[in-house]
Amino acid sequence: MRTSRRSFLKTSALAAAALPLSTRVWGSPRKELFKISLAQWSLYRSIFAGKIDNLDFASIAAENGILGLEYVNQFFMEKAEDTDYLNEMKKRAEDVGATSILIMCDREGNLGDPDAKLRRESVERHFKWVTAAKHLGCHSIRVNGYSEGSYDEQMKLVADGLHQLCEFGDEHGLHVIIENHGGYSSNGKWLAGTIEMADHPRAGTLPDFGNFRVDRETTYDSYRGVEELMPYATGVSVKPNVYDDDGNSSPLDYERMMRIVLAAGYNGYCGIEHGPEDREIEGILEVKAALEAVHETLAAEME
Repeated sequence: MRTSRRSFLKTSALAAAALPLSTRVWGSPRKELFKISLAQWSLYRSIFAGKIDNLDFASIAAENGILGLEYVNQFFMEKAEDTDYLNEMKKRAEDVGATSILIMCDREGNLGDPDAKLRRESVERHFKWVTAAKHLGCHSIRVNGYSEGSYDEQMKLVADGLHQLCEFGDEHGLHVIIENHGGYSSNGKWLAGTIEMADHPRAGTLPDFGNFRVDRETTYDSYRGVEELMPYATGVSVKPNVYDDDGNSSPLDYERMMRIVLAAGYNGYCGIEHGPEDREIEGILEVKAALEAVHETLAAEME
């Protein structure tokens, strides 16, 4: 990767991700190595069931000691251009002292569509989420790297769509990041190569610890995948289970994984994305406690 691009990521997106919280979410005075955020998808069951309103996300996160917010567009799909609604979302976050980090964007077509016209349409359908994210104070939108064709063909197509969207993102000071989220995007080498091919300083990744399943038969080692994606990361998604190359799932080794994250120079938000059925809050708090514990362990080593 070119030095200028690496420098850009570290001095802009990572700096934005590392904006200080109004208070620490855990009590240690040790150096803060990373922050904890909450991916709204952790609450998807309750939100889709109507038990939780999208506007209450900020207060729910804050009530559980989390002051970093990662929104999901599916929960306010028709509100991307509703200024009053976005103002209310922003106010709810500000009222609890929370920081809006990113919007995870789905259902807006494939950025790597083989048809150039449809690919462009997908790019433009994401524009409203770029402007919404800027309005909320986020530093990135997360998109999907989906396409059709061979390994190389998909890389070329997704890189093209991503570059186009990054051009618009750059006009608004926003990063456009791809999560390993199925298909070739869950192959760390492929996604890293796609970001390189996109050749834009606003292009990045959102490494998800638990999303290295390419398809039903194929998995990719989570630790290797995260290591490959961290040089481009402006965010991290934390799930408590990981994969190896042989289709096996196992509990996350928090210390091993967070050493990989920190070794890449990342010190931003690590977003909890875990909400087991009938115990969403409990599951979130379990991951939060594990992250806090590993933070204390790693911070103690640096004293």
